[in-house]
Amino acid sequence: MVHARILLIALTGLILVAVVCSCPTAIGPSQPTATPIATSTPIPIVVDPSTMDQTGQPVLVTGEIEYTSPFFINSLKDSFVMLEDQAGFVRRNKEFEFSPRSQALGPVEVVGEGTLTYQILLPRIPQATFLDVDNDDLEETGVQIFAVAYWSNTWGDPFLEPRDGEGWSNAYASTVTDPDQDDEIQGGSLIVWAPDDDQAFPTGFGDDGLLFTADDPVASISAGYHIVNLDEEPFRRYQETQPEIDLVEGEGAVNDYSEMGYAEAFDALFEKVRVEYPFTEEKGIDWAGLYDRFAPRAEQASNDTYFYRVLREFTWAIPDGHVGVEINPDLFYTERGGGFGLILAELRDGRVIVTQVLPGLPAAQAGIEVGAEIIAWDGQPVTDAIDDTQAYFGPHSTAHRRRLEQIVFLTRVPPSEEVSVRFRNPQASSAEEVEMTAVVDYDSLFQALPYLSEDQLALPVQGQVLEESGLGYLRINTFSADYNLMADLWVHYIDRMIEAQVPGLILDVRTNGGGNARLALDFVGYFFDHEIPLVRRFYYNERTDAFEPEEVISRIEPGPEHYEGQIAVLVGPYCVSACESFTYAMTQEDRAIVVGHYPTAGAFGEVGRGQYEMPGDLSMQFPTGRPESPGGELIIEGVGIEPDVTVPVTEASALGEQDTLLREAVDALLDRIQ
Repeated sequence: MVHARILLIALTGLILVAVVCSCPTAIGPSQPTATPIATSTPIPIVVDPSTMDQTGQPVLVTGEIEYTSPFFINSLKDSFVMLEDQAGFVRRNKEFEFSPRSQALGPVEVVGEGTLTYQILLPRIPQATFLDVDNDDLEETGVQIFAVAYWSNTWGDPFLEPRDGEGWSNAYASTVTDPDQDDEIQGGSLIVWAPDDDQAFPTGFGDDGLLFTADDPVASISAGYHIVNLDEEPFRRYQETQPEIDLVEGEGAVNDYSEMGYAEAFDALFEKVRVEYPFTEEKGIDWAGLYDRFAPRAEQASNDTYFYRVLREFTWAIPDGHVGVEINPDLFYTERGGGFGLILAELRDGRVIVTQVLPGLPAAQAGIEVGAEIIAWDGQPVTDAIDDTQAYFGPHSTAHRRRLEQIVFLTRVPPSEEVSVRFRNPQASSAEEVEMTAVVDYDSLFQALPYLSEDQLALPVQGQVLEESGLGYLRINTFSADYNLMADLWVHYIDRMIEAQVPGLILDVRTNGGGNARLALDFVGYFFDHEIPLVRRFYYNERTDAFEPEEVISRIEPGPEHYEGQIAVLVGPYCVSACESFTYAMTQEDRAIVVGHYPTAGAFGEVGRGQYEMPGDLSMQFPTGRPESPGGELIIEGVGIEPDVTVPVTEASALGEQDTLLREAVDALLDRIQ
């Protein structure tokens, strides 16, 4: 049971939480990259179904949706498949909004680990956009073009709105897209509906290799529904009553090297990571040196444990909080399963003190008290001992986050190991030294690290009005819980704060491990009345052998409600990834004052494309997306969001006698309001 619990902790605390990612199928705004002939009119004609021969035409579409991404699970509530209007792709308009009347929906069902099934009835007369794609330079009614796409609704009514997604799907869809070519559709299947026998549709990609451009060969298409298989040239067009079309996971799929040998898997991982890693220059990564150091060890690996050590030390050599390998629970027990029931903190003045002593464990038995100063650890001055400690759940993007975890892991040793500790209790006139023998102790670890001590029953968003000050307080624990629940809670609390006319609002994200960056920016939209471009991400492009910008720029977009009062954001080094996106957005135009003991974690690379499965049932993660401001400056990664008000860690705050950050935020807001 202990081992299973540690494994769960490793998965949630190290690999899966601190994530910047977008919704599984959402693509943001962009500019056109091709110039197809297309028109759009809202159903300009009335079609008499009795004139259409329905025999053998598609009626019910079914299929499977297989997924490997660890982030997919958060989208399952209120999920469905949809006939996705492909007007966005035909026009290369990633801001295309799916009109509610065009959204024919179908249910999905989980049938096993990593697999869903779906079914969707095709409407007799669909209500999507008519698109003239026959390249004859004549303005005609055109056809309606659909992909089958998986979606999860977060905001508003059961239908998609722009905050849920727009454009066209690049994952979990019946089409295959190319992320290195602006998500051009390259294969898969489309569903086409023609209102009469006078329309035409492409039969191939043409010389430019792009679909729905002027050089596409075309052929006439009869009235009704047709399935078009884009993987054959010319395209295979067919009709059957109940076609089966499986959806493709796309760019979010895990890179699976698990069936390879150790050396082969390491080489495959390394070759991909070394070109896709987005911060090589800033972090001074010597990839050739790392390969020379670790490849021979991977080749020597004779068992899963040895290979795990190689991968773990490889990740430790890259200072990035989004880099990691799943913890081996048995090895963790052997190496760090021992403790003393002791939790420490380092103060502004350099002292290291005891903040908790768990009863019945070695520290308590040795007479160490809460508030005691630790002077030396196992023969070293305590600060030197901390310097030499490996932050086991690393690596980390910033020195301040690494230092906090070094303090935690100073007290983590193999079970039964003996350690000498020199300390001075609060009321003692002199120091004393004791020998302690470690026992199996996970409770002190769980309590020392915020991401391991979360209340599993707590709602992801919690709020109240503070009695003494009359200020509002919202705690956002994560951006990785049930998206629908989070959206509903957020709207509930914001509406109540607006109705109550609270003059100021404190947003507490100190222990928010990240998650859905788009959802985070949707939250921010409730505090702005105009659009603000925020982040452009760059990804390695195999076609150009360079990092290329996405056409999508993440931005703040005003929400349906607007809170106008003063705002403070409470941060800390356990605010990671999407949490940092939220905080960064809140600092725009001085909208909020940031209060904290330390900056945020400084881990801001996007990881949706950087998931790996390795031999030995090991999961790994590396960032692939590089975040820059619209002006071209790297943001957040390696530095975090600096507080406007930096509150020193004092004995009172470390011992939990008062929430000094909350007090400082209240004072700062009241000063602004007055």
